[in-house]
Amino acid sequence: MSTSADTVVDRPAPKRDRTHYLYLAVIVAMVLGIIVGFAFPEFGVKLKWLGTGFVSLIKMMITPVIFCTIVLGIGSVRKATQVGKVGGLALAYFVTMSTFALGLGLLVGNVVKPGSGLHLTKELAATGQKQVGEAHTTTTDFILGLIPDTVVSSLTSGSVLQALLVALLVGFALQKMGRAGEPILVGIKHFERLVFRLMAMIMYAAPIGAFGAMAAVVGATGVDALKSLAQVMVAFYVTCALFVFVILGTLLKLATGINVFALLRYLAREFLLILSTSSSESALPRLIAKMEHAGVSRPVVGITVPTGYSFNLDGTAIYLTMASLFIADAMDKPFSIGQQLSLLVFMIIASKGAAGVTGAGLATLAGGLQSHRPDLVDGVGFIVGIDRMMSEARALTNFAGNSIATVLIGHWVGELDRPRLDAVLAGRLPFDESTLVDDDHDADLVGDPDAGPGPATVPDPHLVTQRR
Repeated sequence: MSTSADTVVDRPAPKRDRTHYLYLAVIVAMVLGIIVGFAFPEFGVKLKWLGTGFVSLIKMMITPVIFCTIVLGIGSVRKATQVGKVGGLALAYFVTMSTFALGLGLLVGNVVKPGSGLHLTKELAATGQKQVGEAHTTTTDFILGLIPDTVVSSLTSGSVLQALLVALLVGFALQKMGRAGEPILVGIKHFERLVFRLMAMIMYAAPIGAFGAMAAVVGATGVDALKSLAQVMVAFYVTCALFVFVILGTLLKLATGINVFALLRYLAREFLLILSTSSSESALPRLIAKMEHAGVSRPVVGITVPTGYSFNLDGTAIYLTMASLFIADAMDKPFSIGQQLSLLVFMIIASKGAAGVTGAGLATLAGGLQSHRPDLVDGVGFIVGIDRMMSEARALTNFAGNSIATVLIGHWVGELDRPRLDAVLAGRLPFDESTLVDDDHDADLVGDPDAGPGPATVPDPHLVTQRR
């Protein structure tokens, strides 16, 4: 007869996370690219095709990533609104703050202009415009260009805006279908997993793309390239810190009287976990457990945290706009004010669900450029190397934003036990690590798919598996 101990021993070992090897490989590839660019500048410029090839692989995934995330995102909106005041308030807050983060990224990018002075236009002329066609020149052509020949062709024509339009239509159609549309949503979820699996496979080519792009840009511009890349990284990290500690911290203090440093100190172990994995998903079960321990009611936590992991991506929002401006300035083709506002509107929609596997952020960035400035798409290769370094800041900012949002929404709807929160933050009620069982929390998140919407259910189970 087997014992419970035997059962535990017989369980298969969890799969090891090897993504950190990819991270290290990208760093090594960057260093080698810099060396080649300095030592053999002409040869380095000729390696540009490696970066271009990697960007082409990313572009290949733009439309399926956007289609899946938008359709499933609208499905989560439907379920969130079914749980009443908490879901509606959470969605309104998430859209407002992520829009503000996008605007902040544009503001800082316009002030700092980290890509100016590189003058990459002549040495590394972009090939993206030839691959995706010329931009529309009139309003009528632009509107007609949004309409695909068929529903399926919107996913194969390379037009991001057509894919976005069809995704919105499909999402709202499924929303109207109610429970009858659930099997279709499940099917799209499985397709999304396939898309993200492909994306993960493509990211294994990131070291090659980073090597080619870095060798080319350093060979063409010398030390100026390193200065600009360092400048955009520093500007991004500083902007994320200002957003969390100044903007969100001030909002938290004014609304609840809670010190943001005390709250984030309570979540210090989760921040270390995210820093080691470059993914805020790794801390999702722990955030749910800790927010409940801190006095936020289970219904509020169950709705706010998973929805925020898809809709409240403040760090990703800042990255998308700053990276777009960096590429445009580096190629001496800056955005006009009108183009920036148009890009902002696109990113507000496309960034909802930009959290997939590593690389989905790059796909969303490329999608924004392809839809508004196709001549800049190839420039995505310039930031492949530093994208992984910026992913930590994105994940940390996303996590901090969601933890603050949970407390704020709990306070606003009267579901926050303030004396308990004060005691927890003061250290008088420490969190018991032995009580955290990930499987139990995951089960609470998913709930019974056949049950009706209730206060303890999460807007959409697919949100539980989202990453940065």
